[in-house]
Amino acid sequence: MISAVERKIEQFIRDLDDQMVESLYRRLPHGKRLRAKLILRIAGSGLRAVKTAAVVEMIHAASLLHDDVIDDAYVRRKKPSINALYGNKTAIMLGDILYSKGFFELNDIDKRVSKTISNAVTQLSLGELKDVSLSKRFNTDKSQYLQMIYQKTASLIEASAEAAALLAGKAPEPYRIYGRNLGLAFQMIDDLLDITSDSDTLGKPALHDFVEGKTTLPYIYLHEKLEADERAVLSGLHAKKLSSKEQEWIMQRMEKYQIVMQCYSEAKLLIDEAIELMNEAGEAALSDIAQEMIERDF
Repeated sequence: MISAVERKIEQFIRDLDDQMVESLYRRLPHGKRLRAKLILRIAGSGLRAVKTAAVVEMIHAASLLHDDVIDDAYVRRKKPSINALYGNKTAIMLGDILYSKGFFELNDIDKRVSKTISNAVTQLSLGELKDVSLSKRFNTDKSQYLQMIYQKTASLIEASAEAAALLAGKAPEPYRIYGRNLGLAFQMIDDLLDITSDSDTLGKPALHDFVEGKTTLPYIYLHEKLEADERAVLSGLHAKKLSSKEQEWIMQRMEKYQIVMQCYSEAKLLIDEAIELMNEAGEAALSDIAQEMIERDF
């Protein structure tokens, strides 16, 4: 079924009748298409479901293009990013083209689906702005972190599940909660992988998020556990290039207070709740996608 989504995206790109856009799109890594899989699993493989999945994946690709520019990221899934190859202006404009084409195609699917996906893109943009704002200081407020990752990541996964339910004529609320939980857990695991994975696996230096100014959940929890003097040390390392000794200092304290396991357990609770909801709705097959969200090279 995913192959049908790929063909639909390629058709949308060809409709633009622009060879440069086609060439640039071919350079984008496709990833695991988790959002598309989620939509097809809930709504089936009819044309409206395939088109919705294609639009959501185009929107996701656009958000990553903009994200790489904002984060000065030059590698995406172990390959040079579009901004690294062609510059920030090209990456931004390609993202805008994918967004715009996606919105255009939404108009022919379903008004309720269009509103659901469009609202998620608004939330996504608000989350990106909040992420930039929070990166200017060491954030110790977990609620602000959770709101940011909901908007930036979970909102589009939540909307994917809700839109699929609407297409299938199913009650949307359980699917909305399921998608929200998946999205939150997905980002929590991403933030953990920045700490636990080696540079080759990540495609970027370890602890890169902290160096870039992002105070993710592990650092918030670590800050809570430390004594006042060590809190000051941790805050002082925020948003600066870390020496190997400083990296080791952080990792030792992460291990001492079992921070990684604490964060993983929190993400796992969200996934367990999502699976339970779907089991109650007779959608046991959706548990595979939930597990895939949380077991990504961890």
